[in-house]
Amino acid sequence: MADSHNVFISHKGGDDKQVQNLKARLKAQGYDVRNFSVDSTNHKDGRRPSDAVIARLLRMRVSWSSTFICLIGPDTHTSKYVNDEIKYAHDLGKKIVGMYTYGSANDVELPEAFKKYGGTPLGWNSVDKLGDAIEGKNMPAENADGSTRGPIYNVTRVKCQK
Repeated sequence: MADSHNVFISHKGGDDKQVQNLKARLKAQGYDVRNFSVDSTNHKDGRRPSDAVIARLLRMRVSWSSTFICLIGPDTHTSKYVNDEIKYAHDLGKKIVGMYTYGSANDVELPEAFKKYGGTPLGWNSVDKLGDAIEGKNMPAENADGSTRGPIYNVTRVKCQK
């Protein structure tokens, strides 16, 4: 765990406190992560940059990260930027990991781009699994409560005609 890892934590602006909590929890578990996401702690003098500047910063910072984490809260799916960030991370071939904010695993809507490009989101208490994903280890699928999810066997095969 001594290696430093560059991550981008995508989130809705109102979840800045949850981002800080996640970074602290990862650090407490011994993970050395550098967060390249844009949150209110990055704004000098409390001034918010223009939308064009934020979009440019987001593209640069997603490209610098090795792991893209989507912090999923009650309003994440309504974010002006989250879907674009996820799509851009996918286009760059980044590892996309979802994590529910504290207390929201059972009652939130996933961002559309995460439904398309992400995997199964982790529960808030799965920091060890998130750390494994950051380090490039295989991550088992899990249910919203954090328990390991079994395989899905309801596959339908359709024969196409020429």
